[in-house]
Amino acid sequence: MGCKRTIYTEGKGVSGGKEDVSPELDLHALTVDEALPLIHGYLNDACLAGMKEVRIVHGKGTGALRRVVMRELKNHPLVKSFRTGSRYEGSTGATIVEL
Repeated sequence: MGCKRTIYTEGKGVSGGKEDVSPELDLHALTVDEALPLIHGYLNDACLAGMKEVRIVHGKGTGALRRVVMRELKNHPLVKSFRTGSRYEGSTGATIVEL
């Protein structure tokens, strides 16, 4: 399991340093089709930056985006584990990912 260089379209991508990647990906107001490539690119960038844990904010809404995020995390090779955010991490509106 290794990191593969991918740049996601929402940000500038990474230049190799942890400071270039936010510890949080905010997917609010995105459709599932818009969010999917961002999720994969972000996880790759976070891994390349040496991050061990990140937060994906998908909001509460109908839960559709949360379900897709969790489905994708379940099958992503860089993801060791993931969980719903605690009360202080965004609750059901965020997912905490261990890389």
